[in-house]
Amino acid sequence: MKIKELINYGKKLLKENEIQDSSIIAKTLAQYILQMDRVKIVINEEKEVEEQEKTRYYLALIEIIQGMPIQYITNKQEFMNLEFYVDENVLIPQPDTEILVEEVINIAKQEKENMQILDICTGSGVIGISLSKNLENVHITMSDISIEALQIAKKNSEKHISLSKVEFIQSNMFENITNKYDVIVSNPPYIQRSVIETLTKNVQKEPLIALDGGKDGLSFYKILANEAYKFLNNEGYLCMEIGYDQKEKVINLLNNTGKYKEIYSKKDLAGNDRIVVAKIKNN
Repeated sequence: MKIKELINYGKKLLKENEIQDSSIIAKTLAQYILQMDRVKIVINEEKEVEEQEKTRYYLALIEIIQGMPIQYITNKQEFMNLEFYVDENVLIPQPDTEILVEEVINIAKQEKENMQILDICTGSGVIGISLSKNLENVHITMSDISIEALQIAKKNSEKHISLSKVEFIQSNMFENITNKYDVIVSNPPYIQRSVIETLTKNVQKEPLIALDGGKDGLSFYKILANEAYKFLNNEGYLCMEIGYDQKEKVINLLNNTGKYKEIYSKKDLAGNDRIVVAKIKNN
C-alpha cells in the first residue's frame, strides 16, 4: 500500500464513522506514524508503507473512531503559534483560549514592568507559557491541583521559555498560594456536571477534573470571585475564560463580593462570550 492510499483509506474510514475533519486527521496521523512533514508526505505519496507502520496507522484510526482525540495520540497541540505536549492528564488547549491570553498581554503592556502573574488551573501550561513568551519582564507562577498536569506544564516550559521566568505550585486553587500578584488568570473547569455525559466522545476522553465545574458549572468561579482579591496587588486584575452562557452569572458573582470594579467581557471569534475581566478595588 502506498502512502496516498493509506491516507485515502483513513479519510474514508473516518468519514464513514462521522468523524469531523476526517481529511485533516487522516493526514496528520500519517505524518505522525511515518515521521514525515506535510511536504515529505506529498513528495513521497507513491512510496510503499511498511507493514508495521500500516498496522500502527490502522490501530490509531480505531482509537480515534472510539473517541480518542488525535492530540492524545500525537501528543501535540498548537496554541498561540507554539507546539505543546499534551496527553490524557491535561485538557487539550483550544483556540478560544487565545482570546484570554491576548487580553492579558494587552493589560500587561498597558500596566507596568516586572509583573507577577498567577496562572491558576494551568493544565498543560499553555496560558502561562504563552504569556511569558510574549511579555518581557514578567514572572509566571503556574498552579494546578494535579501533579501530572504540573509535570506537563514544566515539560512545555522547558521547551519554550527559561525556567528562571516561571515557578510551579501544586495547589487546590488558592490553598498553597501565599504571594500576591498583578494578574490572576484562569481557564477553570466550567461544564455543568450533568452536561458532561452528553458531550462528544472525544471531549469525554479529556480529564474529568479539567471539565467538571460542579452542579451549576460555577464552582470554580465562586472560589475565584471570593478568594482571588486576597492574592491581588492594588490595581490587580482577575482574568477568566467562561462558558458561552456564563457571562451574567460570573459577573454577578464578582459584583456580589463588592471587591471588584471595571468588570467587562469579550467575545471569541464565533461571537460567543468567552472571557470576563475584573479589576480589584483598592483597599
